Amino acid sequence: MAGELAISMRGVRKRFGSKCVLDGIDLDVHAGEIVGYVGPNGSGKSTTIKLLLGILPDFEGEIRVAGFDPRHAALEIKRRVGYVAENAVLYESLTIAEFLLFVGRVHGLDDATIERRAVACLESLELEQRVSSRISELSKGMRQKVLLTAALLHRPQVLLFDEPLSGLDVHSQMLVKEVLRQFAQAGRAVLFSSHVMDVVERLCTRIAILDGGQLVAHGTFDELTRTLRGGSLEGIFAAITGDGDAQERATRIVRAIES
Repeated sequence: MAGELAISMRGVRKRFGSKCVLDGIDLDVHAGEIVGYVGPNGSGKSTTIKLLLGILPDFEGEIRVAGFDPRHAALEIKRRVGYVAENAVLYESLTIAEFLLFVGRVHGLDDATIERRAVACLESLELEQRVSSRISELSKGMRQKVLLTAALLHRPQVLLFDEPLSGLDVHSQMLVKEVLRQFAQAGRAVLFSSHVMDVVERLCTRIAILDGGQLVAHGTFDELTRTLRGGSLEGIFAAITGDGDAQERATRIVRAIES
């Protein structure tokens, strides 16, 4: 149901040895929302998603995904979550059809339902002609389309996307963004992690900016613009994360090459 709490993080901390990767994250994602999760490389975005999925069970604080604690109910979470990674490891020797059949059966779907849903997705993604191709033969963009189909097969309550548009052509990117909009409008939740600021700015209902393992800004784009006096999410991001000298550094690079 729209508005229900789909993801909740309270005081979440994650360390790898002496390094604190996440330092006290508080964030909610409700059904019906697309929340953008942005930050520099190494800020903790992918670590957050691994915590939500139960891949990294050792952390401080509290997390609930679809009402479940990933430390104790990771399997229940996986039943309710669709995940699209930037560089997922797939079963290279399987065909697209075999891979999607495997994924669907893991989620307890019958073969007829798997085929019906997979065919509809692959046709819309213009990949139906490659259904018998092995994963090893696919381009980066084609793999992303297969991952998206696999993530949607079991009709999840929550989508976790980590750079999902990587490798997709313009038309496919437009399609995926529209899928996300309709997915959220249907009362489901999306956490959208990306470096593509203009996409996050236009697509997401709220935006959370992570830097150095901490949530340094959070709100709608309009709220961030009013509070931080920025004209674009890219400008706000640069100001907050201390990357406002990009022009100066770019000039040094160009001068060094031309000298």
